[in-house]
Order: sequence, then C-alpha cells, then structure tokens
Amino acid sequence: MITISPAAAKQVKLSETESKSNGLKLRIAAKIVPEDESIEYGMGFDEQQDDDIVVSSENVDIIIRPADAEHLNGAHMDFVEVAPDQFNFIFLNPNDPNYKPPTEGDAAPADKKS
Repeated sequence: MITISPAAAKQVKLSETESKSNGLKLRIAAKIVPEDESIEYGMGFDEQQDDDIVVSSENVDIIIRPADAEHLNGAHMDFVEVAPDQFNFIFLNPNDPNYKPPTEGDAAPADKKS
C-alpha cells in the first residue's frame, strides 16, 4: 500500500497540529482523470469510516476508501522543495501511466536541503 517519507510525515504532523485536527487521520484519495488517465490526488484530515483501509507509515495513520486502494498500491508520498523555498507534497506512483521514476538531479527531499 502507500508509504510516506520522513519529510512528508513531519509536514503532516505539523499540519495536524496547526489545523487542530488531533484525533483525525490523514485521508488520501486518488481518482483517474479521464482525459489522460493520470491519477489526481486529494488529502486531508478525516474521521475513519467502517469500510476504510488503514495503513501506518512513518507513525502516520492513513485512511483510504476501498475504491481508491488499487490506485494507491505501491505509491509513495514525499514532501520536497520543487523550486527555491517552495515545498509541495508529491506522489511517486507506478500506477499512474504518466509516472516517471525520479532521476539524479530531480527535486531533493525537504529533509535534505542543500
């Protein structure tokens, strides 16, 4: 199932504290975009539903709807510097037909700034 990096976990925990979402879990959603069959992601803090799949990565509990699970299986979420002083969550997902594995020189992880 999906995993997250230490940098992503740190940012999720910071966001949880700032938004006063204590007790809620991180929900990650994924849907296919019909135009190019890429995967579009959504995330936020939510209450767990009875049919949710629960995954723990880097001490963060993640909840996923069963319908989204196949799109997120094998995916990895990171938090990186995409431009100078601009940080974003990114998804590395081999299920996305537009996925290209990162190569040397791609965005550096946020917890390893140079």
